[in-house]
Amino acid sequence: MPEDTIWFGSHITTIERTKNSQIKLELDDGTQILTKALIGCDGVRSMVAKWMGFSEPHYVGHCAYRGLGVYASGQPYEHKVQYIYGKGIRAGYVPLSSTKIYWFIIFNSHSPGPKITDPNLLKREALGLVQNWPKELVETIENTPAENFVRTPLVDRWLWPVVGPKSTLGGVALAGDAWHPMTPNLGQGACLALEDSILLARKLAKALDVGAQSQTENGQRVKVSSDYFGGSNISSQIEEALQGYATERWPRIFSLTIRANFVGAFLQWDNELICALRNNIIMPKVVQLDPLLEHTKYDCGLLNIN
Repeated sequence: MPEDTIWFGSHITTIERTKNSQIKLELDDGTQILTKALIGCDGVRSMVAKWMGFSEPHYVGHCAYRGLGVYASGQPYEHKVQYIYGKGIRAGYVPLSSTKIYWFIIFNSHSPGPKITDPNLLKREALGLVQNWPKELVETIENTPAENFVRTPLVDRWLWPVVGPKSTLGGVALAGDAWHPMTPNLGQGACLALEDSILLARKLAKALDVGAQSQTENGQRVKVSSDYFGGSNISSQIEEALQGYATERWPRIFSLTIRANFVGAFLQWDNELICALRNNIIMPKVVQLDPLLEHTKYDCGLLNIN
């Protein structure tokens, strides 16, 4: 990308539609940006999603602690995921390298609770939740530097058809958590965001006809005239591309968001009898991994790079 294209630490304060149908963004440092297309990739609390009329993500009744245990001399565990289930709480850990182990704890909570910024308090609370659990998990948490602790309420947004806001709005669209926040129970949140980006790039490249609109002169790329991008024709092509992207993505996003929610509810049962049924019969004898993991075989295709 050209120099000065990416601005870091930029926070949007206002979004407006101008008289000539452009989108005007104002940043917290006073900078104003005019654009014909805006893709909101600004996370769960997306300012762009709010401007488009999307509701705040819904808290699902669970919170999560996550962290990265560090073993400077080498971690001792096999490279496979370990899960531990309790009543209204579950945990797991998986080695990421020879010295680092990712772990998580998900626990039921009637409310998200206050935001905790003290990393030492986060560590104490996480250890308190699993103090009598397998020593491997406890040891991994103890080996986690205080700054590596994260506590988050789990949220999602179900993109109901018809009754929800439009997925595109005059050159504005969303991607990733800004559009479809989901619980981590299928491990698909970041995956869906990457899929979004690939499909969106293909749709926009076709709309802008990149191959025909760029050329080389003495081996150097020549910029396309801004007059081309200012025309009404390209605006309609961009809007059509964004609508096509949203239409194609919605079925997969909607179904996986709901499935992740249901899986989380199943795994967070706190009734002792139901938990015993889950742990001794449903999980080991009924649940089959292949159908459960079918969604991971999705192929979103490749980007054509010329």
